[in-house]
This record gives sequence, structure tokens and C-alpha cells, in this order.
Amino acid sequence: MEPISLPEPGNPAGNSSSVAQEQFHVLVGVTGSVAALKLPLLVAELLKIPGVEVRVVTTERAKHFYNAQEFPVALYGDEEEWQLWKGRSDPVLHIELRRWADLMVVAPLDANTLAKVANGICDNLLTCVIRAWDLSKPLLFCPAMNTAMWEHPITAQQVEQLKGFGYTEIPCVVKKLVCGDEGQ
Repeated sequence: MEPISLPEPGNPAGNSSSVAQEQFHVLVGVTGSVAALKLPLLVAELLKIPGVEVRVVTTERAKHFYNAQEFPVALYGDEEEWQLWKGRSDPVLHIELRRWADLMVVAPLDANTLAKVANGICDNLLTCVIRAWDLSKPLLFCPAMNTAMWEHPITAQQVEQLKGFGYTEIPCVVKKLVCGDEGQ
């Protein structure tokens, strides 16, 4: 996928109405949890909100759980990060995306990416966007992992670390998991 130009924050994007309407930009981050199966539903529901524009940043592992051709929104991954930048004056995608977005939702946030973000590791497009995130803007994260991983003591520490950065946790729910286990 070729990267598309990112409008400056605050500029209406693609408004066909004669009256300019401010768009609200939601950046969705998706990681390699099996809950990424629900990404199409999340994007569809967000697009039902008038004035909302959505873009998605994905990890390579998340791509296993959905078909990128089924999305009516821009989808960015590691490949686009490196294709966009060729020289010193070129835009840096993770910075352009953080500038564009008014809100970021990381759903699902798998255990691996949770650990990376909590420890400041930024080795892919998504973790670079999060590391560069403007802390005056909301960032919501939705942990999603097997109950055994969720109950490991380090998970609670890492969730608290993200909250300490000012991010907002959307708590996981109790249900039957894809693997057949029941729990959070």
C-alpha cells in the first residue's frame, strides 16, 4: 500500500458539504492478539460516528487476523514507515500520524506490545507512534491476552506504567476465549 498524504491537524479532510466541518481524527493501533479479529467491527463502528476519520496502524503479527483489502480506511505498517522516508527533508510517518490524530485507541493491546510500550521499546511503526505520542491528547488502550498472561504479576505492573504515562485503560472483560479458556 502506498502511503497517502496526511493532512495537517485541524484541516477538514474530504468534506463535500458547502459548510466546512471539522473532522475528528482517530488513530487505531492493532497488535497481534487474536482479538484483532474484531478490528473490522471496531473500524465500522467508528466510521458510523459523524465527523470521524479513521486510520489504522498495525503490527506485522496483527495482519494474521484480518484481511487488509476489506478496510475502507488507510492502513499503515512497518513497510510504509520505511517507504515514505528517503532523505533528510522527507516526512517521518510515525511523527505525521501522531500529528494527524486527535485520539489514539490501541485495540487490542497484546502482552508483547504492552511490555514494549511500558519499557519504552519502539521497534515498529505502532510503538514509535506511541512513544512519540502527544501526551496532551488521549490515548486509550485495550489489553487483550490469554487469562494466564493477564494474571501474570508483570502485566499489572505494565498496565500501571501505561496509566502513569497518562494513558487510559479500557478494562478487559470476562468471557470464553478463542482458545476455549474462560476468564479475563
